[in-house]
Amino acid sequence: MEVDKGLRHILLYGLVMAGLILGLKWLQWNFLIVENAIDLYIGMIAAIFTVLGVWIASQLIQPKTHTVVVEKEIIVHQPKTFVLNQAALESLQLTKREYEILQLIVQGYNNADIANNLFLSLSTIKTHVSNLYSKMNVKNRYKAISLAKKMEIVA
Repeated sequence: MEVDKGLRHILLYGLVMAGLILGLKWLQWNFLIVENAIDLYIGMIAAIFTVLGVWIASQLIQPKTHTVVVEKEIIVHQPKTFVLNQAALESLQLTKREYEILQLIVQGYNNADIANNLFLSLSTIKTHVSNLYSKMNVKNRYKAISLAKKMEIVA
């Protein structure tokens, strides 16, 4: 009988707890749904319209660009082969060394690089460059390059 009495207490205690939990859940449901029903409905409607507005905006604001492929024929001329204008070169009366220095200037070398390539001192290169400028009647290397290309004495 002692076991039955203990078992009864446990069952009674369980039923009381279940009833209390059921009551609390009913109060929670009642408070949440019945008392705040308008708030829930407004929130759901706001969420639906927000999603709908984002979808409509993404449909209306499509990129207005269209890819157009234009085919155009471009004529590429073959570079002409360089032919040295010997008469123009002789008219300048350049020495072999000055002509060699002019070719290096056209290739973009500065005086120090030219001196290193030709195994000469920098002052010697400056003298040759100065003589070259006076024979070509120019004041700087850019004009010397332009004139040499125009006269077709360098590539």
